[in-house]
Amino acid sequence: MASYRNEPGQITAALGPTNTGKTHLAVERMLGRASGMIGLPLRLLAREIYDRVVKAKGLGAAALITGEEKIVPPSARYFICTVESMPVEKRVAFVAVDEIQLGADPERGHVFTDRLLRARGTEETMLLGAGTMYNRVRELVPEAEITFRERFSQLAYSGPAKLTRLPRRSAVVAFSAEAVYAIAELLRRRRGGAAVVMGGLSPRTRNAQVELYQSGEVDFLVATDAIGMGLNMDIDHVAFAESRKFDGRKRRRLTPAELAQIAGRAGRFRSDGTFGETADCRAFEPDQVEAVENHRFAPVERLRWRNPDLDESSLEALQFSLGKPSRNPSLERVAEASDEKALGVLAGDREIRDRATSPAAVGRLWDACRLPDFRKATLDAHARLIKSIYMHLTGPGNRLPDDWMAGQLERFRKTSGDVDALAARLAHVRTWAYAAHRADWTRDPAHWRGVTREIEDRLSDALHERLMQRFVDRRTSALVKGLRDERDLLAGVASNGEVTVEGHFVGRLAGLTFKPDADGRDLAARTLNSAALRALRPEINRRLGALAKITMEDLTFSDDGKISWNGDAVAQLIPGPTPLKPAIKLIGGDLGAQETQSRARASLETRLAAHIEAQLAPLFKLREAGQSDDMPGLARGLAWRLYEAGGALPRLTVSDDVRNLSQVERRSLRAAGVRIGEHMIYVPELVKPAPARLNALLHAIAAGRTDLAWLPAPGLTSVANDRSRTRAEYAAIGFQPCGPRAVRFDMLERLADTLREAGKDEGQGFPLTADMTAVLGCSVEDLRGTLTELGYRRIQKGPDPDKAEGERWDRRRRKHPPRGPRVNERRPAKAAAPAPVPSDSPFAALAALTLTEAPKRKPRPKRKRRKGGGDKAGAAPVEAAAQTAVASEPSATPEKAESPTQADADTARKPKSDSQA
Repeated sequence: MASYRNEPGQITAALGPTNTGKTHLAVERMLGRASGMIGLPLRLLAREIYDRVVKAKGLGAAALITGEEKIVPPSARYFICTVESMPVEKRVAFVAVDEIQLGADPERGHVFTDRLLRARGTEETMLLGAGTMYNRVRELVPEAEITFRERFSQLAYSGPAKLTRLPRRSAVVAFSAEAVYAIAELLRRRRGGAAVVMGGLSPRTRNAQVELYQSGEVDFLVATDAIGMGLNMDIDHVAFAESRKFDGRKRRRLTPAELAQIAGRAGRFRSDGTFGETADCRAFEPDQVEAVENHRFAPVERLRWRNPDLDESSLEALQFSLGKPSRNPSLERVAEASDEKALGVLAGDREIRDRATSPAAVGRLWDACRLPDFRKATLDAHARLIKSIYMHLTGPGNRLPDDWMAGQLERFRKTSGDVDALAARLAHVRTWAYAAHRADWTRDPAHWRGVTREIEDRLSDALHERLMQRFVDRRTSALVKGLRDERDLLAGVASNGEVTVEGHFVGRLAGLTFKPDADGRDLAARTLNSAALRALRPEINRRLGALAKITMEDLTFSDDGKISWNGDAVAQLIPGPTPLKPAIKLIGGDLGAQETQSRARASLETRLAAHIEAQLAPLFKLREAGQSDDMPGLARGLAWRLYEAGGALPRLTVSDDVRNLSQVERRSLRAAGVRIGEHMIYVPELVKPAPARLNALLHAIAAGRTDLAWLPAPGLTSVANDRSRTRAEYAAIGFQPCGPRAVRFDMLERLADTLREAGKDEGQGFPLTADMTAVLGCSVEDLRGTLTELGYRRIQKGPDPDKAEGERWDRRRRKHPPRGPRVNERRPAKAAAPAPVPSDSPFAALAALTLTEAPKRKPRPKRKRRKGGGDKAGAAPVEAAAQTAVASEPSATPEKAESPTQADADTARKPKSDSQA
């Protein structure tokens, strides 16, 4: 193969770290010449420089040549290429090769070394690279003038940081698509989103992602080491999520020079930058950090090289010439590259050997083997594809058939699927785009270039959209940007409560509470609340003002003590000074002004107090009676105790007061709405469902319990006794626990009347009737338990224990307490033995006297008990059920129970209840 080295002109080597303006300088020098060519390490970077040249010189003056894309106007004077695609045989005034230190790369190094040694401009040649190439340039290109360039800004190590704590305008670097996607997903959830840049992206997708980052719509970029090759972006910090990469053969740690190449993207022109670790990246060694900060690295000792003068006379000659070593010890024979590996596989194929029998056929095979493996397939799969292409190129027509090309491309037109599916289709399309840009591979290269470009653009746009959907929360990003810029946010609240900020749905305003639509993401919720704090305050203040003016008819109460307005909870009842005077806590409204909140809360408390007084008017009537001088003294005290207890007292707790009430006092209590029953003293009006429920709610709130789901449904006369509930809780809703049932006060008194009527035939008891179970609405077994609790006993069993037929019950008789042993109080205590008297004492004669014992007194005969004494037959234990009353009853102070004789006397003197009076 003939050499393509042009006549030597001026050769300059510009060496130095990143951000020294080397590439910018080369482009400026090229545009100052009549023609020029620059070779760049990445297709993405080539596209960036091409756009810049087009802007400076016009569309017709610039050409873009990469493996998959060729834009070559007839009047093109400036050729922007990837290093592999440089048309080095073309004579141009200026030639530049960027990133020449990649000559040491195991996979691509031989291409960069070839351009370093052989690509020349007729007037000027520039070699751009790291300072580590000084020795190799001095040795291999001794005529070059070497200049060192200093970095425009400082690069400093900032240490490790969590992904969620990275500063704005950070680039996170990983070395696999899986790691890039995982990091971008996390940044979306926690920081609003990230742009993604990888070498496998099409230029169109890459440019869209870079613009997403550059515009500030997202503050983070997640990329592979592709950003280390001259991509110019406003990056302040580079965070390494990994420090090891797979180089095609093994997984190894990055060298300090490679770290510096990537970290050097931080800082733009005069702006300083920082670098550090994040995620699971192992901490950098101090010597690595020092090398990166000071740009001091070990020099490149050897470059990869492959013989450029190939013998294509036969397959064996081609393989032999490819394997020749270099005579220069600084040039190391490259290990088998992908094109050589594919050639080795195909050289053993009989069909291939039968075709490759001429220099032209061998040259054709070598061209096909240099097809890049965009798909990252296995060697065998890649070799099979190359064989198919070669068989068509050496078959009838010596071109790829149009119908075959159309069939290959048709499989990749679909734009559905996720990120991975679209990226895989793009990789396949890049393969056929490479084929379309080979002028001698298809009959109509222009047509197929257009087809592949159209498919690639559609897939690129779809991929960009999928990347946006997967890795960018546009709503959160827009809000973060608006808050950061401290500008007014355009917000609105729809009639259904939906809140939009800057055109994005951010949540719902329910009553006074803003509920962000954050899907459980903490940072997103905080961002939305921050936006709402600034955008929703006027609406919250308006609602608070309206709440201060509405009436109680517009509000509803729930069983948990919440006050709702238009179906949304706006306030919560909390314990206040007394059960009948609870306090109010607003639900939400924190975004409103403090004075507006106070005004709304005070208005609600005023309206609530009026509502309670209206609903519980009989109870407040008792309070007035208890404070009025018009009511007799004993009745006034009882009225006040009833008010304090919430409108009901077990009769036992005030039995002395009730027994001592005069008829006038009873009438005054009756006029105040009080009923004195056999078991309970209560206000019947408060037993009705609405006031009973409100009364129960108020007492529950005062006790710190707001669960009212246990309350009986309206209309029930008794319910199963929930023993976890106190008597006070039951009393608040007008029920009294009686064994297995809790009975409504009025039904309890009706049952007492029914039993009294049934027990008029003294001595024989009374039968259980259907009327008794109907009064309680319970089973026979529950009726038995209730009667037992009320002080009745079964005196006769029926034949069937499950039925009431034949049973008879009677009031349980009270028994006297058992008598203890009688003590004869008249018998004197046994005297102590007298002390001895001295013989010379005058009392010695008295001590010697013997006295005769007096006869014992006969005992008095026992007095016979009078018939009918003790408990009067048939006397009812009026307060039997109330003996179990607990001391926790409101205003219920334990009192000494009446003795049987006293109870009988009181029963004989007064009626037991108002119904008997």
